[in-house]
Amino acid sequence: MSEITQAAVIEAVRPVKDPELNLSIVDLGLLREVEVDDENQVTLSLTLTSPMCPMGPQIMSAARDAVLRMPGVKFCGVDLVWSPPWDPRVDASEDARAELGIWD
Repeated sequence: MSEITQAAVIEAVRPVKDPELNLSIVDLGLLREVEVDDENQVTLSLTLTSPMCPMGPQIMSAARDAVLRMPGVKFCGVDLVWSPPWDPRVDASEDARAELGIWD
């Protein structure tokens, strides 16, 4: 059985985009945590751009599906977290901040 790493999970999720911003949820900093247990079960902790994000279910489903396509993954759970609140000035990558028009 192949070992699933946090880095591999992050790369599997990277193509998943926030449909409204059209940027990767990884680059936006919406993927907060990745846990992989000894049985290749993955749990993602995600946040959204706002609690009222209408695309939340779609984003969560797309992230889960991306992980489940990885060879060897037996389960993927997605937990929604709100603390700390998403702040693109802190959470987004430099490239994502530039795309959003946020300059240091």
